[in-house]
Amino acid sequence: MDLEARLHADHGDELRLWLRMLTCTQLIEQRVRTRLREQFETTLPRFDLMAQLERVPEGLKMNELSRRLMVTGGNVTGITDQLEAEGMVQRVPVEGDRRALLIRLTPAGRKAFADMAHEHERWIAGALGGLSHREVDSLYKLLGKVKQHLNQPHTETTTETA
Repeated sequence: MDLEARLHADHGDELRLWLRMLTCTQLIEQRVRTRLREQFETTLPRFDLMAQLERVPEGLKMNELSRRLMVTGGNVTGITDQLEAEGMVQRVPVEGDRRALLIRLTPAGRKAFADMAHEHERWIAGALGGLSHREVDSLYKLLGKVKQHLNQPHTETTTETA
């Protein structure tokens, strides 16, 4: 049962829209998780960690990875240990700080991630394939307005009913 099945006719349009967006997000994420597992024998958290490292070739400290991924340090350590054992990432000492390590993709990790990222982009395009280019652009702009509104301080408003 998806989230929209919980709706009743008396629910407001905003709630209906929210649940539709959440349902779509969950359906796309499930497809991505399945395809990463089937085609690359990996997980979405591993893909996400590699994506963060790909954006910063010089590497990131564990606490920065944890912050960017919004997960605990223990989660990052476990994933990093697995990827290091597979030769996808390496730990590099930080000059001047004996306790700190940078995590960075190895050449094999960069190649593996590039292959996954290419397929990931195709999967997302396919998931949104029911929309025209104009509809994708319009939806992107509309969701940008929602994001901008939410990023403003104290934008939570309530609708008063008479």
